[in-house]
Amino acid sequence: MTKEREGELLMLGLSVIESWFPILSIMSMAYIGALHTYTYSLIIALFFFLILMFKRKRFGELKNRAAYKDLLLTSFFITILFTLVFIGLRYTSAGNMAVIVFLQLLFAFFYFNILGKEKMDRLHLLGSIVMGVGAIIVLIPEELTLNKGDLFILAGAAIAPFANLYQKRARQFCSSETILTFRTVVGLPFIATLAYFLEPAVSYPVFKEALPYLLIIGIAVYVVSKIMWIEALHRVSITKVSAMMGLVPLMTIAFAFLFLDESPSIRQTLGLIPILIGGYILTRPIKNEE
Repeated sequence: MTKEREGELLMLGLSVIESWFPILSIMSMAYIGALHTYTYSLIIALFFFLILMFKRKRFGELKNRAAYKDLLLTSFFITILFTLVFIGLRYTSAGNMAVIVFLQLLFAFFYFNILGKEKMDRLHLLGSIVMGVGAIIVLIPEELTLNKGDLFILAGAAIAPFANLYQKRARQFCSSETILTFRTVVGLPFIATLAYFLEPAVSYPVFKEALPYLLIIGIAVYVVSKIMWIEALHRVSITKVSAMMGLVPLMTIAFAFLFLDESPSIRQTLGLIPILIGGYILTRPIKNEE
């Protein structure tokens, strides 16, 4: 199996996990705030990262000074990205957020394919465009009105490709577990401080109600899914990875229909067609030119 195919399979797997993230977050945020949800999920994730680091003997990787520049820049951009998204969520809808965050595909294409040297063959470029169009059709709400929350999230989407770039570079020096542990340790105090000052304190009975959702988010999304994300970035281009995230809204809609009785609109159903077509094109193997 080629590295490209491995990356595609990793993206398919993490798309299933990530598609549950909005549903679980909504359930958790019914009890505690968005920033507290993020904070407690990171604490749970950090516990498992440390166990993985110990069992796989990864702590020695932190001695590699060559990795620190990319690790620090990864931590910086990831922390700012999620801070902007969660602050934006205080002022806008989840629908607006989903549309705007997915624009990281366009930013990635502009930064790395137009301005940069990252190249994609024409077939996969076509698949990225088709999938991107389908995802926007699915995600865009009936009434999209921009507000200051949307501007925060747009800023987050604009820096997301840089976070992916430095994660991809850091992976050349150390494992996914080390990258995720490092960025969590660096970013957690900042996020926790924001949660403390911007949201009401969380009582123990309320925390217990939210705990099952926090455990799933922390373990499945912030541990398993993020390891798969970095490994996928290690194998395929940033633009292609960003495009394949278009599978997430497709699966979210399907799971919301099955478990929350949320029926998709006709427009959303039609939007799934280009996502499937784009995904098929994007994962087609390309024959090497002689």
